[in-house]
Amino acid sequence: MSAYFYAVLTALTWGCVPLIEKMGLVKLPPLVGLFYRCLGVIAGIVLLLLFKGKDIRASMAELHTGMLFLVLGGFLASVVGQLFFYHSLKHGEASKVVPLAATYPLVSFLLGVILLGEKVTAVKVGGLLCILAGVFLLK
Repeated sequence: MSAYFYAVLTALTWGCVPLIEKMGLVKLPPLVGLFYRCLGVIAGIVLLLLFKGKDIRASMAELHTGMLFLVLGGFLASVVGQLFFYHSLKHGEASKVVPLAATYPLVSFLLGVILLGEKVTAVKVGGLLCILAGVFLLK
């Protein structure tokens, strides 16, 4: 399957999840919500290990420096960022909070250009302008 097909599945999945999480946060503080979300992640990992464990163990046989970046990314996205997101979702409207939080491609683009030397193209700039216009309109 193509990368774009998986990207569409990602968007559909991630588009539904904040609504489910907002319903879950109605009577819970964000930190408790994050704890329960992490339980869901652990359950998912256990299922993956049960069905794909051999493939995963083979990949983990050789430790490498990329692991540090992945652990840091997991911590920042799944703990720090998710906690910030839950605070905003609990106290704001999902229809406004989610699009604003979804401006992370703008941050990724800027950091990619600055830190990774990625190229600035007219298409990328056009996409970023669309992101900013969408956030402005929803504000």
